[in-house]
Amino acid sequence: MVLGTPFRSDKLGHTLLPKRIALPVFASDAMSSVAYAPQEIFLVLSVAGLSAYTYTPWIGLAVAVVMVVVVASYRQNVHAYPSGGGDYEVATVNLGPRAGLTVGSALLVDYILTVAVSISSAAENIGSAIPFVEQHRVLFCIAAIVLITSINLRGIRESGTAFAIPTYAFIAGMVVMLIWGFVQIFILGTDVSSDTADFGVKAENSHLVGIAFVFLIARAFSSGCAALTGVEAISNGVPAFEKPKSRNAATTLLLLGGIAVVLLMGIIVLAQKIGAKYVENPAKDLTGAPADYQQKSLVAQLAHAVFRDFTPGFYFITIVTALILVLAANTAFNGFPVLGSVLAQDRYLPRQLHTRGDRLAFSNGILFLAIAAIIFVAAFGAQVTALIQLYIVGVFVSFTLSQIGMVRHWTRHLRTETDPSARNRMQRSRVINSIGLMMTGTVLIIVLITKFLAGAWIAIVTMVAIYILMQLIHRHYASVQTELDNTDFETILPSRTHSVVLVSKLHLPTKRALAYARATRPDNLEAITVNVDDRDTRRLVAEWEGSDISIPLKVIASPYREITRPVIDYVRRLRRESPRDVITVFIPEYVVGHWWEQILHNQSALRLKGRLLFEPGVMVTSVPWQLSSSDRRKNRDRVYNAPGDTRRGVVPGDRPSGPADT
Repeated sequence: MVLGTPFRSDKLGHTLLPKRIALPVFASDAMSSVAYAPQEIFLVLSVAGLSAYTYTPWIGLAVAVVMVVVVASYRQNVHAYPSGGGDYEVATVNLGPRAGLTVGSALLVDYILTVAVSISSAAENIGSAIPFVEQHRVLFCIAAIVLITSINLRGIRESGTAFAIPTYAFIAGMVVMLIWGFVQIFILGTDVSSDTADFGVKAENSHLVGIAFVFLIARAFSSGCAALTGVEAISNGVPAFEKPKSRNAATTLLLLGGIAVVLLMGIIVLAQKIGAKYVENPAKDLTGAPADYQQKSLVAQLAHAVFRDFTPGFYFITIVTALILVLAANTAFNGFPVLGSVLAQDRYLPRQLHTRGDRLAFSNGILFLAIAAIIFVAAFGAQVTALIQLYIVGVFVSFTLSQIGMVRHWTRHLRTETDPSARNRMQRSRVINSIGLMMTGTVLIIVLITKFLAGAWIAIVTMVAIYILMQLIHRHYASVQTELDNTDFETILPSRTHSVVLVSKLHLPTKRALAYARATRPDNLEAITVNVDDRDTRRLVAEWEGSDISIPLKVIASPYREITRPVIDYVRRLRRESPRDVITVFIPEYVVGHWWEQILHNQSALRLKGRLLFEPGVMVTSVPWQLSSSDRRKNRDRVYNAPGDTRRGVVPGDRPSGPADT
């Protein structure tokens, strides 16, 4: 009911995305960033008081310029590296494995924070209209992450179809709000003002000059650069596009950049025109505000001012903004699993992240991302201002290293390319990537300087920890591969086989284990039991001697009533006496039909098997006995139609036994 029916492997092409679906799947993060990036610019500038808000359009313009350059740069990336490795592949091929691993760790952290920040911002926007959500923000965020995880587990195409309508509704709603707001202000001359227009802003320091003021502007710019997050997701998701993959991905990138720039600048300019304000602590930093004033998000303030006489418009903008912020996490849910799969294929992450689930999505990566995002949301109380300080460090690390790699990529190809038209195209691409390198490198330096002590150090420490962990995983896989590829192994048959059957009681499972052990034709066959209770052991020995079983039964003493250690010691003694023999231990085991039955049975057998697996020269064989509660036993009485029954006129039901009974 939650995930849907499984897909065959040959249906992978069915999950590929056309551009109209790819846009909401991969671009929702970048487009939704305009819902909180302008807000963060206003928040940072509020430190210097109301006069600092005059710089918001210029800061927004600087962010828009960086956005245009980055989009143009990544259009070169998707054409040059369409395999889905994205920045990780670019850095690995052109700068080496260490640079690639740095990019991989940075992007993994960024994707996790994308989910945490987007969902937290959605909770804040909904909380502007519904106080209950604001009061239970963390629980709302966790529920939203679980919901998005469930949708993504159904498959990439299905999640894209589900998210397309809210994404396009957000774009349409924001465009209508901006156009109608500017029409009222510049054409109709209507007085459009925010609820906070008459409030003052209490500056922490209204006399910032020189380096301190430049630092404040730089910090506001770095916060606004959160609008660039999500651009890299398309380069990681190129394999998910329909053919021609690279061209469709590049077109989607262009649409993403154009929409994001328009919405970003529109919100900033309109917010300044209507006198909107956003501060960290309304009760302390807003002068003239009522004592019970609840601060709305910046987008909610715009919607309330523009649609003051049309309440449904306000609620529509609030709802679609919250939806797009929730769905923005979907970009990470598509990018993270693909990147995790690539890293797992290169043996930097567990192999389980490389396998697809029932719906041909990378289910393990989706679940890992969801759990990590929930941890961040809970740890930071779903506060956007706290989480965003950790944000964008990773993405600009990957941006910068990717651009360096692309410059080296074009330089290397120009050395061997002789076709004039191809050389002109490569030179143009190198210029674009060089400009992108200067832009993203500058932003990275600004982000590190302005956000390090504010919380960016946590993201950096996390990236370093993931980097070290991936190196350790890679080293483990490499050592295992070296050990398994050892060509000096000589196939020497054992001189003899010695089989041991463990006995607790003389019942049907024991008799089956004895019969199977005898069928393997061992050189030596014996049964052993551990004496943990004298009366039970005497009864077992008497039954054994009174039966027609010719296999000898040995009783192993256990003064401390242990089972595992005496058996291990006995097997080791056999190995010392005959080191060239192979010892096979047969363990009768119940097969049950309910999970709670497993708790009541097989515990000693499981512990013993776990210990025996570490003993060299010892083979462990489980001999199953299906209890009536097991599914197999339930199905044994079903009608079995043998080949040729219909031709011979055998009536179904005349042959009640199945193959297991023959």
